[in-house]
Amino acid sequence: MANAWKRERSSPLLSLRTFLLASPVFLLLLLFLFFSSPFSSPPAYSAALVAPTAVPGFPTPIPPFDCDRCPQASPVFASLVEGVKRPFFYSLADLGSLPEKPHKNIARMLKGKPFRKPDISVAIQNVLEKKREREGLVVDVGANVGMAAFAAAAMGFKVLAFEPVFENLQRICDGLFLNRAWDRVSVFAAAASDHKGNITFHKLVGRLDNSAVSATGAKLAFKSNEEISMEVASIPLDDVIPDSERVVLLKIDVQGWEYHVLRGAKKLLSRQAGEAPYLIYEEDEQLLKASNSSSQEIHQFLESVGYHHCTQHGTDSHCTKD
Repeated sequence: MANAWKRERSSPLLSLRTFLLASPVFLLLLLFLFFSSPFSSPPAYSAALVAPTAVPGFPTPIPPFDCDRCPQASPVFASLVEGVKRPFFYSLADLGSLPEKPHKNIARMLKGKPFRKPDISVAIQNVLEKKREREGLVVDVGANVGMAAFAAAAMGFKVLAFEPVFENLQRICDGLFLNRAWDRVSVFAAAASDHKGNITFHKLVGRLDNSAVSATGAKLAFKSNEEISMEVASIPLDDVIPDSERVVLLKIDVQGWEYHVLRGAKKLLSRQAGEAPYLIYEEDEQLLKASNSSSQEIHQFLESVGYHHCTQHGTDSHCTKD
């Protein structure tokens, strides 16, 4: 009985006849699979990724990052974010020390749980929920892997995201596909600042969420990690966003470089009440000091452009002109 599972050998004539009869059907099936396969021709959305300037509807002085030509990140760890009103996916760049100590969200995903909700995602959606019209831009400076950008895109808003670290840009590209957000999010491989040109940027090996313009700021929380410096493009937000474009929210999280980003957005922030964006920025005195600025300096600048109402939410400051 051990060999009872073996099939009897069919005659060559039968096999040839069966092949000839099946060939037309087989070829038609192959052609159908080829032309219906996503690998047979560029998908319809590729044009939106090749020319992301079409997303906000105005030309920009620097080209958006081209996700269509970006090498695919590997491995990809992505999942749904839990606990937000409008769910979205995001993909991790910081994987932890695999396999000894993987990132906590990887461990959760392996257990079948969603990603732990990022505080900034909840804050972004809470603010935007109060906007009756889903019109206007959300500007995300220090986008990391898109935790704020995709939270806004999930609500129907168009987003300009600025992120200089390549590994994070790859994960944002993952998020564009996973969230079907290629028509809502444009990403720029640049650091927002108060001048246009190039700037030295510092990233940590194994910690891509703590990269900073300041080497001291980058290593402040992770002194044992190796730090690598690189040149990245820098540009003021006022050079990218025209006066005619409505901006509903500006989020800045740049590890101590916030003052310089704000100075580069003076025209945007000087708009009258009702037209000026809701502002969320990280305010960490140690990180600001590492970049030769201070919270007092930021407060004075914001007062000068009309932001008189700021409240603290953890390490983030929320400011309005209302």
